[in-house]
Amino acid sequence: MSRLSLETLTLAQGGRTVLENISGTFEDGAITALVGANGAGKSTLIQAIMGLLPPLSGKVNCGVPKERRAWLPQQLALDLTFPMSVEELMLSGCWPTHGTFKRYGPQDYRRMHTIMQRLGLSGLAHRPLGELSGGQRQRALLGRTLMQEAELLLLDEPFANVDTHTVEILCDTLREMASAGATVIVVLHDMEQLAQLADCVLLLAGGHGQWVEPETLLERHHAPARRHAHTQAPFISLNLPDVPPCSTY
Repeated sequence: MSRLSLETLTLAQGGRTVLENISGTFEDGAITALVGANGAGKSTLIQAIMGLLPPLSGKVNCGVPKERRAWLPQQLALDLTFPMSVEELMLSGCWPTHGTFKRYGPQDYRRMHTIMQRLGLSGLAHRPLGELSGGQRQRALLGRTLMQEAELLLLDEPFANVDTHTVEILCDTLREMASAGATVIVVLHDMEQLAQLADCVLLLAGGHGQWVEPETLLERHHAPARRHAHTQAPFISLNLPDVPPCSTY
């Protein structure tokens, strides 16, 4: 079953065509890795899926309500000078369904503290975001999506500049979300992380896309197919390979 699909999608940025004629489906309850070199169009595709960038042609078909769609951007996009605490960030995940100005109830705080404990953030509720480590900040951002109860989650390089403990927590949490039926799309640059997480891969190169099985990609680059260690090894730049399509295509 799929609530998200692309239909001959063509996208442009600044008058330049970035991606052409991409079609395929993202399965519910699965994690799709979005892979490609810098400038291949990964962030452009995320913007289109989130409804922030209108297509030149084709369309994005999304059956997930807007209030249940979440985007976790790169940490570089955050303004760390803005005076917001971990608690305030996480509770803002309630805004799409709760409203911006409605007071939070006891159940909201109970759920937030449960999520904080799950993410290893207990005791940091009132800590400003600018005083957190990169890993703590990324876990707080993920906590916001858990408060939102996101059914479609897009993550742009979530493992960049975070510690090994955070990588493990993020991987476990994303897998739990997928197991509960969420559609998860994550931009990755690391083979070990791809092996750890991906059920399918959408590979972008030269303005086009191809769906491939993770094992096929891993075999081509001699990476371990099953997946325990978390490293920050650089992802190998790829061209579109001549490989069988992913079974979720």
